[in-house]
Amino acid sequence: MRFDELDLSDDILDALDAMRFDNCTPIQEQSIPLVLEGRDIIAVAQTGTGKTAAYLLPVIDMLADKPTSDRVSCIVMAPTRELAQQIDRQMEGFSYYIPVTSTAIYGGTDGATFAAQQRAIKEGADVVIATPGRLLAHMQMGYVDLSGVEYFILDEADRMLDMGFYDDIMQIATKLPRERQTLMFSATMPPRIQQLASAILRDPAEVKIAVSRPTDKIAQSAYICHDAQKAAIMKHLLREVNSERVIVFASSKLNVRDLARTLRRSGFKAAEINSDLEQDARDQVMLDFRAGRVDVLVATDILSRGIDFDDITMVVNYDVPRACEDYVHRIGRTARADRDGMAVTLVGPKDQAKFGQIEKFLGYEVRKEEIPAEIGETPEYRPERRQGSGRGNKSRLGNKGKNGGARSKSSGKETAKAPEAKEKSSSGRRRRFRGRPGKKKDGGAASAPKE
Repeated sequence: MRFDELDLSDDILDALDAMRFDNCTPIQEQSIPLVLEGRDIIAVAQTGTGKTAAYLLPVIDMLADKPTSDRVSCIVMAPTRELAQQIDRQMEGFSYYIPVTSTAIYGGTDGATFAAQQRAIKEGADVVIATPGRLLAHMQMGYVDLSGVEYFILDEADRMLDMGFYDDIMQIATKLPRERQTLMFSATMPPRIQQLASAILRDPAEVKIAVSRPTDKIAQSAYICHDAQKAAIMKHLLREVNSERVIVFASSKLNVRDLARTLRRSGFKAAEINSDLEQDARDQVMLDFRAGRVDVLVATDILSRGIDFDDITMVVNYDVPRACEDYVHRIGRTARADRDGMAVTLVGPKDQAKFGQIEKFLGYEVRKEEIPAEIGETPEYRPERRQGSGRGNKSRLGNKGKNGGARSKSSGKETAKAPEAKEKSSSGRRRRFRGRPGKKKDGGAASAPKE
């Protein structure tokens, strides 16, 4: 379905056209009409399927029809600062031709940024995009008026619960008007998500998009190895296969920190994203990666939300993800925008059973690569049983040589382009007064989506 087949305003369609968004994804096609009808919804779809547009587009559309107010009209909750910033950037693009204001509220900032957030809330930004802890901090200072909130949105709800935000979300929800529209988006549906949904949603419509198998454009492979061999394999991959536009996922902050340090000492342009970094440092890492000053970005799953690039050439699972859906989410960071990509997983002895479950979910065996002889002998791959150290067992699977796939260079550009002001015939579409594009409540002019 095309966006112009939905009941969206002409101004939003103009912005989408300028950003070269023509066709809806399945989650957008199913969710947008329900949101426009005023239904509460619980939507389950994997990362990268367009969930942000599925809730922002109809909410912006409905807010534009309402009289100007000095109260906050919409709260969007996000698990991390990076995701809150990403949602805010998309908000600016989608509302470019509509006088709907937004602000992002997150922690780890300096006094000037906190004051700007405070001012935006007091003046009543139409849409507040916030991490739970920081919004609660502002609420506890007594100047946050949530009595006008009509839309309450939870993005990546499963991650917020993983991070321990259940009580914070419930505390915020109790301060909102009972008569509101609540939208919950999640990649998975564990029992805690169902519990949260039953507590804050009213007769919700359910939208479920099955977790899709990875695209054929992703060349998947795995190394069966001992944990102590992982760092050497990682360096081999970067030297011999690809060292540009790489994201590496590790299971803990300690692994992230240690691996990034090891790679830097070996001469690679690597940086890490972890929650111990100050916000300014995290912002600088993201900026450096976008600009190509950093080639290898090492992150945990939780902090990977909001790391969204279209030109990633290789994803490495330094540690096997905990769930099949997480595997699909991770490797889906590559092979975007009609590009080819590579996904490599390092499978330690204790993770073989988990990786075996991933292969069952995929419906095929992932190609096993042979480790260079100088790295040492490897364990036998026996995912049907839990492994011990596996000493002395050579892998019986794998092919000699490098992983397949051509090495590609990229300029690191984002796909969204700044909409150009233009006039189009209405062709029956609703036309509204165009206010000042993208004006934000903190007093600064918002920039259009940049290339």
